[in-house]
Amino acid sequence: MNEVSSPIEATHSSSSHKAVYFISDMHLGATSFDHPLDYERRVVRFLDSIKSDCQALYLLGDVIDYWFEYKYVVPRGFTRFLGKLGEFTDQGIEVHWFTGNHDIWIFDYIEKETGAQVHRQGGLYTIQGKTCYLAHGHGLGHDTVAFKWMTRFFNSPVCQRMFSWIHPNLATAFALRWSAHSRATGGKYPNFLGEDKEHQVLFAKQYMKEHPAPDFFIFGHRHIMLDLMLSRQTRLVILGDWIQQ
Repeated sequence: MNEVSSPIEATHSSSSHKAVYFISDMHLGATSFDHPLDYERRVVRFLDSIKSDCQALYLLGDVIDYWFEYKYVVPRGFTRFLGKLGEFTDQGIEVHWFTGNHDIWIFDYIEKETGAQVHRQGGLYTIQGKTCYLAHGHGLGHDTVAFKWMTRFFNSPVCQRMFSWIHPNLATAFALRWSAHSRATGGKYPNFLGEDKEHQVLFAKQYMKEHPAPDFFIFGHRHIMLDLMLSRQTRLVILGDWIQQ
């Protein structure tokens, strides 16, 4: 869904003894990993390390490299990771999962099985007294005709139903091959482009002209680590990824 649409309002309770964590772009299950199970274990070890002081966990998209839920079938793998999310929510830790461009086809399985709250567009959240605009970040600041068309296509219930008619073995193999090919032949993310060219920065600056400025913009998607003060009040953070960083 186009993340430039009107934000969602939500409020998060504060706690002086707990922390809030933001992570994105883990791309679990990507075929480019030599040892995907070891990679998943590393992510789970990180989640274990923060569990004792975690008030809420925000997953800002592309958590899984490819995901599509059929009516009676879900993708193979991710058992340790999804189980850990269920462990978090069972212990009262809030988990928020924002869909990205790779895990866009999450429907109801994640919410029902893990207790995570799934968000399909960006929005405003009040977290420990700070106003944060959270989103995966794909499409922000460069809302081209091609992007609009592709977004409508991937979010179309008709297209999703037609895709579900493909056998899971064929569909999954095709999607993973497409993802790997894109990453190898032009899908590599460039370094910071500068404030005048970085799309998420341009989006944030335009947003601040039209709305009250939040304390934070927090995004994923770009696979770069950025901590940029846009004003005395407002800070923009891009979270990097778990592939290179």
